[in-house]
Amino acid sequence: MAPARLEEPPVSWPAVDVEPEPYQGPPRNVEPISQIAWDSSLQPKKYSIFGTHPESKILFLDVNILDSTGRGPYRGDVLIEGERFAAVGHVPDVEQLKHQAGVRVFNGRGRTLMSGLGDGHTHFSWNGGDLDQLGTLGVEEHTLLTMRSAQCFLDSGYTMCFGAASAKERLDVVIRDAINAGDIPGPRYLANGKEMARRGGELVGGITAFANGPDEMREVIRHHVGLGVDNVKLSISGEEITEIRSAQDCYFSDEEMAACVDEAHKHGKRLCTHARARDSVILSVKHGVEAIYHASYVDNVGMDMLETAKTKHVVVPALNWLICTLHEAEAFGYPQAVAEKVGYKRELEAAIAGLREMHRRNIVVLPGGDYGFAWTPHGTYARDLEHFVTLLGFTEHEAIIAATAGVAAQFMQSHELGKVKPGYYADCILVDGNPLEDIKILQDHDKLNIICINGRVHKAGRKEYVPPPIAGQDKNAHVIVPDQEYPTVAKVMQIHAKLY
Repeated sequence: MAPARLEEPPVSWPAVDVEPEPYQGPPRNVEPISQIAWDSSLQPKKYSIFGTHPESKILFLDVNILDSTGRGPYRGDVLIEGERFAAVGHVPDVEQLKHQAGVRVFNGRGRTLMSGLGDGHTHFSWNGGDLDQLGTLGVEEHTLLTMRSAQCFLDSGYTMCFGAASAKERLDVVIRDAINAGDIPGPRYLANGKEMARRGGELVGGITAFANGPDEMREVIRHHVGLGVDNVKLSISGEEITEIRSAQDCYFSDEEMAACVDEAHKHGKRLCTHARARDSVILSVKHGVEAIYHASYVDNVGMDMLETAKTKHVVVPALNWLICTLHEAEAFGYPQAVAEKVGYKRELEAAIAGLREMHRRNIVVLPGGDYGFAWTPHGTYARDLEHFVTLLGFTEHEAIIAATAGVAAQFMQSHELGKVKPGYYADCILVDGNPLEDIKILQDHDKLNIICINGRVHKAGRKEYVPPPIAGQDKNAHVIVPDQEYPTVAKVMQIHAKLY
């Protein structure tokens, strides 16, 4: 084990109390995201979501298109045919299509049409309560809970999720396959198994796969590969809430990390690490872990390594966990004074300062992570985008690009996910407002008027299907009546999410 407790991490960038320079130019993270390049042998299995009829047509008229390419928003029409966008901006024969039988027409009236969002660090099977009880929850109940969480992501406008760990080893795999079969609603998903930790280095014992030493770790990875996972999770540093395993401690040796990466890559699987500690970040970069989670205590060495190898790594900090644990957990029995005492205030400040520096150096930082705890409930995922803007110095456009094109790059599907472009999968949301002016609008489910995935409508209120009559149209055949509000039928999880 490599202790990494430091009073003052050696860093050369400004502290958290020095605000980033204001920026108003084009999105700075478009090019770094486009340069992410992992070996083709690590390409995940090609999944498809069953159920979209190839002759299905959806036409969005007069929308403000935010395409996630870096281009500013522009007005136009969008046509979806089957699973994919067929035309964006200019739709040939649009007048004919508007009146063609079988074409579903939505009148945008200038609302924002954008790609579905993505989460780079997802736990479908976290229960929003006591994690220690996850290991004892019956598999039937746990499967239903996990299914409900998957739907909640889609209800929240999320169409891509990168699995970061499952509480039971097959839950992620089963839910992924059910989504792809069209049996349950949910986002596109890359599944994980239980997170692997050394004995004595676990965060929650009941949801951990244990292994000590290179040989046993290889064996556990092979076991998870056999279950059908897409990603492998290593828990290599501590977490302050345990009060026995510091976030500054690293629990894996150099030899163990080398063995894990070699074994996973041998089977075509990418890795992600719970890596809060300085040495955990260094080990993750040194040995080629693709997704580095948290990176709170990155130092000069780790930052320089990340910058040198920035086409091979993404950092997903899961900032909302730190913020809520420090400021919003008291109502759930974890007082702020305790959170500060064990180190969460210091860690949050270190993390924000380091992440600002990563953004300045064009290291790819993606939103998402650690939703599903009591004080980071399912349904509140878009808080991450607000944190990127208010704390890390991202523009609203950059935060949206990170959550769309960025997570598509993490999926290794930049050529067909995460953008509103012809030929791309038609995963999109119609937002009643402009998220480039107010990023918080993406947290309001009532403002997500239409949600589509794979060319199918997952959510749309009655008003979207019944355009208001216009005085004089059809020789006054319509009776002009006051506009009426028709409530959208919302799932329970959507309603609860608004309470936070």
